[in-house]
Amino acid sequence: MASSSIVARGALPPGFENRLYDPAEALPRDELSALQLRRLQETVERAARVPSYREALGRAGVSAADIRSLDDLRRLPFTVKDDLRRNYPLGLLAVPREQVVRIHGSSGTTGRPTFVAYTRRDLDTWTGLVARFLVAGGLRPEHTVHVAFGYGLFTGGFGLHYGIERVGAAVVPAGGGNTPRHVRLIQDLGAQVLICTPSYALHIGEVAAAEGLRPDDLALRFGHFGGEPWTEELRQEIERSLGILAFNNYGLSEVIGPGVAGECGVREGMHVQEDHFIVECLDPKTLEPVPEGEVGELVITSLTKEATPVLRYRTRDLAALDRRPCPCGRTGVRMGRVVGRSDDMLIIRGVNVFPSQVEEALLRVDGTAPQYLIEVSRPGALDEVKVKVELRPGDLRDEMRQMIELKDRIDREIHAVTGIRMSIELVAPGALERSPGKARRVIDHRKAAVA
Repeated sequence: MASSSIVARGALPPGFENRLYDPAEALPRDELSALQLRRLQETVERAARVPSYREALGRAGVSAADIRSLDDLRRLPFTVKDDLRRNYPLGLLAVPREQVVRIHGSSGTTGRPTFVAYTRRDLDTWTGLVARFLVAGGLRPEHTVHVAFGYGLFTGGFGLHYGIERVGAAVVPAGGGNTPRHVRLIQDLGAQVLICTPSYALHIGEVAAAEGLRPDDLALRFGHFGGEPWTEELRQEIERSLGILAFNNYGLSEVIGPGVAGECGVREGMHVQEDHFIVECLDPKTLEPVPEGEVGELVITSLTKEATPVLRYRTRDLAALDRRPCPCGRTGVRMGRVVGRSDDMLIIRGVNVFPSQVEEALLRVDGTAPQYLIEVSRPGALDEVKVKVELRPGDLRDEMRQMIELKDRIDREIHAVTGIRMSIELVAPGALERSPGKARRVIDHRKAAVA
């Protein structure tokens, strides 16, 4: 692509070759439903080998033999992250330990890590799922792919790495950190595809521009980004700064890792790999299905995971499902972008606010960069919110009147999106911390005060 123009979504981009990696991506719905039912029965039988699941299934009064239709999914118990913590380290293992060939998990920065295990077949399944969404998003064997995810317990680096190799493309396993080095490697090795978090892709674009590089100076054509919620406005900003088509993908380590869902060339939602996962969209309070097309909490049941199967895992991620046919021919239900997490939602003076709403507002205002930090405190009886916002390079204003006008525009946009007023602090370009991992967008001092 090598152009800073924005390509409209909703149809395949000009010259984009729509290609399936696996014929299963286009299974007719009746065949897909029959496959899901058979695999759901197998999964419940497999989960019953795990003591905690066996107890939960017993309390629910359901067994594999009771699963006669997909509607019976709702009879199964939920799984939450605390179930993984209570069964630390590998109490949810459904196979003998000697069948485990790899272990991944969370970093454990806020407590004990949560681990998930993989059999040889699990790794093969995972690799194929990643290959699917990469091919759907333009990856071809002749490409070189720059991976700026860290390699370790986090599933992103290794998951994407082996999926790229499965497609037949070349991998540059650059890892995390040292952004100027990333820019140099992308330029010198001519990578056409970038893989990292969306916030880090934006930072790579910032550093490239600071070094005098234009989008046309890089061979990049596509980017596959995940690992954190991001807005449509941020997608456009990344596409402008790097001259690429940016694709969204979704996964989580508790289920398998990246590969649960990913965008095709139409880029109107991520196709869920429904032959391997059943995804429900529920009201996080009532745990009842939300109306079609409305945002709810995603609840995922694995259908083929051997080592650590999960039943109705509450992801806490909030998104909507779209069951309309897609022009690309894939039949998997499409999930919209994650708009936030039910456990990350901020309640400010009685109003529900997500960080992504602040990002959306900022990207409507010329002169601000999509780099921000929300700080929430309660010095008295009421909540107070400060948003630190970076100015764009070259737009740092010296005149007090210009600064006041810019802060006022930001305040009006945030109020229009969220319904509340926030204190705005403008900071210099690059003042806020960058990370190759998930961007830190919120500091809630109220939680620290309670602790």
